[in-house]
Amino acid sequence: MIAYISQADGAPCPTLVLDAADLPAAEPELRAVLTEAREWLVETGHADVLKIAIVAQSPHPLFDLDYRFVQCLPDRLDAFDFQGSCGHSILASLVVANARRWLPRPAPGDRVRLRILNNGDQIVCEVDESRRHGGSFTMYFVQPPGKSTSRVLMTGRPVDRLTTPAGAYEASLVSLGNPYVFVDAKELGIGSQRELFEAGDEVFDEMLRIRRSASALLGLPDTSVFPKIAMVAAYSPGLLSARAISVPRWHPTLALTGITCLAAAATAAGTVPARLYEETGGRPPQVEIATPGGRASATSRVEESTQGTVLQWVSVSRKQAQIRSGPLEIAPAVTMTRRLNGALH
Repeated sequence: MIAYISQADGAPCPTLVLDAADLPAAEPELRAVLTEAREWLVETGHADVLKIAIVAQSPHPLFDLDYRFVQCLPDRLDAFDFQGSCGHSILASLVVANARRWLPRPAPGDRVRLRILNNGDQIVCEVDESRRHGGSFTMYFVQPPGKSTSRVLMTGRPVDRLTTPAGAYEASLVSLGNPYVFVDAKELGIGSQRELFEAGDEVFDEMLRIRRSASALLGLPDTSVFPKIAMVAAYSPGLLSARAISVPRWHPTLALTGITCLAAAATAAGTVPARLYEETGGRPPQVEIATPGGRASATSRVEESTQGTVLQWVSVSRKQAQIRSGPLEIAPAVTMTRRLNGALH
């Protein structure tokens, strides 16, 4: 099995990129092979890789690549979450697809169309710069025709009340790219950007409790890493500040899906991000975001129609990715007989 280790700038860890043709499609068999891949990662000094992208040339005439994301859970090598997606891993996959010649050699202005098998998303990546082992891209999260901005709200409400043993919090549950919980940092006692970016374990743990409350409201298992959660604040003119949780720690920046989801939330009246962005004097379509790792920017395209305000797409520009290692050969899969013999002895 041939593998690459690739990483997008701002990602919390690298991504292991695998060819779907080398893997079983059924989840039970896939889990077994991915467990062996993680064992190989640990044995070869890549234990920090907690993201896996499974990629193939798409048989669909409207797409170039099919992409499936797998989040590795840190507690066990055989623990995975197959829900949701990851924008940074999509970028990591693009540069591998180029190296594997799954795409015509890209030039600036070319577009790559991806079908996200986890959640049905459609993403178009425009090439800003192409290099042998890397590149820069603008990602467009394209929405179905006629999708109202209000349809990004997971409960149909701009704000929900989430409770933990420590109190109750107003939060917006929004889904675009990935489902997110956005909570006002002031409700967690955060009064400045410095406090936001330096918040420690106590705030981290309370954020996890708020996320579990959101999971219960949505009827999702609390064992999943989805929905994601982020604190949002308004400290500077025209600028939102945000800090999010990754797996298993604070995110160094903000996930690409978090950036797009935050930008989409800012277009939906009454949400926590929309209210805070209005406080800064900012107005979509451009949303500027400060994160612990630097600034990010997203652009949304909305149009007015007989159905109301319709969201067409959200984009994030000039995101870099590069191959770290590869091609690498993962040792042949351990057979079930070997596993059984090991268990018996």
